[in-house]
Amino acid sequence: MDAQNVERVLLRPEIASLAAYAQGRVPPADGFKLSSNENPFHPLPGVLDAVAAASTLNRYPDGAALALRDRLAERFGVGTAEVHLGAGSVALISQFINAAAGPGDEVLYAWRSFEAYPGLVTVSGASSVTVPLLPDARHDLDGMIAAITDSTRVIIVCTPNNPTGPIVTAEEFERFMAAVPTDRLVLLDEAYVEFITDPSHVDGRTLVGRYPNLVVLRTFSKAYGLAGLRIGYAVGPERLLNAARSTAIPMSVTDTAQAAALASLEREDELLQRVAVIAERRGRLRDALLDQGWDVPEAQGNFVWLPTGEHTALCIDRFFDAGLAVRGFVPDGIRVGVGEEESVDRVLKITEELVEHLRKSPPTEQLG
Repeated sequence: MDAQNVERVLLRPEIASLAAYAQGRVPPADGFKLSSNENPFHPLPGVLDAVAAASTLNRYPDGAALALRDRLAERFGVGTAEVHLGAGSVALISQFINAAAGPGDEVLYAWRSFEAYPGLVTVSGASSVTVPLLPDARHDLDGMIAAITDSTRVIIVCTPNNPTGPIVTAEEFERFMAAVPTDRLVLLDEAYVEFITDPSHVDGRTLVGRYPNLVVLRTFSKAYGLAGLRIGYAVGPERLLNAARSTAIPMSVTDTAQAAALASLEREDELLQRVAVIAERRGRLRDALLDQGWDVPEAQGNFVWLPTGEHTALCIDRFFDAGLAVRGFVPDGIRVGVGEEESVDRVLKITEELVEHLRKSPPTEQLG
């Protein structure tokens, strides 16, 4: 292929320079993948049976997905038209951004937060406006309110915040919504809500129908262990969901994913027992890290945050050399997923070594 002619093909410059989303590194066979916040438990046997029964791979999926939307609508106390499905909550976020924002518009969110947000905004043609997290790694909601301009079209609030872990409380969020103009779309990204143990957290289920500009986003990828099937959902006003549906790739949610989600909801008690195990494991991991001297923020997802700063790249390599794939965000820190029980001791062994190095290394020195 003539490389010179390929270079002549016209592309949007902001897209040509945009790095594609990259997954975390794959650990060796005897290691642990803690880089993607996946559920370490396999799906329940009944879920696998439902997936096998739904595998009519020569047919297009049911684009309406009425059975699952009806079930979710019942759970949230809304009509079926007020539930929308997508290939993971990230696909839904993309749809809502594209529906509301374009060139000259702004999308506002905290930073650091979910790493896909900036790319999704760039693809839409809009501009990102970011507000730094507070020193304790929480959303600065007052700062976000102050950052709203006439150009703001979408505001994203991620709770628990990925990758740092803290929640937004119900009181904070209600005060925030009271200050946001009602003609600006607010996306409440609750991808990790099932792992929360702090009773003060905002809960999108209690807010549906109260705000004309609020959409609640959740997923089956994390707590329900269906990351490989890519299915998430949005709940909100029908008009807003219809706009997102207009931007969606048709029939992108497979019948297999729908069947697995329905079967998971039917077995939710057992699934949430597994979630409780992960939350307890997370608490033990964070407590041990605090004892080692790490400044770990409140952890309410299925991960913990290590503020490794300028040493982040070297710390990632140390983890990987020990058979642990973690997610690094240079130059801020490292997100470590809560994985198998057997992974906890290995994580703590490496973090104990690293924290000693960090204590001894002046800020401008590398770990040796």
